[in-house]
Amino acid sequence: MLQVAFIRENRADVINRLKKRNLDASQMIDDVITLDEERRELQTKLDNTLAESNSISKEIGNLFKSGKAAEANVLKEKTTQLKEDSKALGEQLNAKAEALNNLLYKIPNVPHQSVPNGNSDEDNEEIFIEGDIPKLHDGALPHWELAKKYDIIDFELGNKITGAGFPVYKGKGARLQRALIAYFLDKNTAAGYTEYQLPHLVNEASGFGTGQLPDKEGQMYHVGEDNLYLIPTAEVPGTNIFRDELLSENDLPIGITGYTPCFRREAGSYGAHVRGLNRLHQFDKVEIIRVEHPDNSYKAFEGMIDHVKDILKELKLPYRILRLCGGDVTFASALTYDFEVFSTAQDRWLEISSVSNFETFQANRLKLRFKNKDGKTQLCHTLNGSSLALPRVLAGILENYQTEDGIKIPEVLVPYTGFDKI
Repeated sequence: MLQVAFIRENRADVINRLKKRNLDASQMIDDVITLDEERRELQTKLDNTLAESNSISKEIGNLFKSGKAAEANVLKEKTTQLKEDSKALGEQLNAKAEALNNLLYKIPNVPHQSVPNGNSDEDNEEIFIEGDIPKLHDGALPHWELAKKYDIIDFELGNKITGAGFPVYKGKGARLQRALIAYFLDKNTAAGYTEYQLPHLVNEASGFGTGQLPDKEGQMYHVGEDNLYLIPTAEVPGTNIFRDELLSENDLPIGITGYTPCFRREAGSYGAHVRGLNRLHQFDKVEIIRVEHPDNSYKAFEGMIDHVKDILKELKLPYRILRLCGGDVTFASALTYDFEVFSTAQDRWLEISSVSNFETFQANRLKLRFKNKDGKTQLCHTLNGSSLALPRVLAGILENYQTEDGIKIPEVLVPYTGFDKI
């Protein structure tokens, strides 16, 4: 969440930048400032009351030592009243702080200055494109037809076992899936990321820490009896490793990577754009996460972009990069670049990665701080990116690498699959 001091000192700028999200936040921002002023006034009253109570308590002790019991007993009555006042002020302070936090939780991150204006994904800005779109043979098929033809993904079986959006990978389809996971992890660890195996369920505090709660509560699978959530991305457990941590500046930067299945409740929609692997309730993804010094986070952001570019170059898939507009950037992100691979058989772009810089937004929720060289405590910057999400990468491979007599395997994956064609 945004820092109150930042809001207070940059009120007009915060309101103006949030307009990029098509959000008029002026009332919320003014309410934050008012609640904070009221909270600070209560804190001052409480501090003064406690100080007075402590001072009188010392005076009572001195009076008893001096044999002035009557005067001491009079003051004791006053301390009783002060204790009652302190309790009431403490309760008011807690209520005010809770109201302030609840409001702050509803305010999204302020977009970076480079975020373009816009209302939806149609207004995102293409900033890079690379790779040749292959010319397919007559009769080329979309990936869901290829999956059926070569018996490598069974959507109907997944629907039987669980429901729509839970495919079953079979034979060489399962091997290719496993190969992609291993390849992505190897690329990430070679780039300096430490591999983690992470839990697939998280508690409520973790969801709030990274900003999925309360913003995306309706999109997450909830285990009510235990009040746990199935993860929508490894970003949630991975970033929460550092919740409530006070790091040294020498600990930075930190980079981790991990593979997890991801679970998302999506509103039902129909048509070719959500067929097959295009939109799933359960899917596999390899994530990269960084904790950075604020001075270095945008350099690290560019490094993450270059890292994902390198993977796609090795896979020899045509792709482009979009800078998300204010109407499409996520709740917690200050700046997001999306990678999309071109699906030749579907004649459309498919999102396969989002790389985001959250600046201090998540760190403030997480209480993730570091001590700088001067001994001052600062909030870290957090970043994350898909490296990569598997379903649409797999869809792109199946469609772009198809031939009349089978599907070629990208050369870089052959050592992982053990075969070069399906």
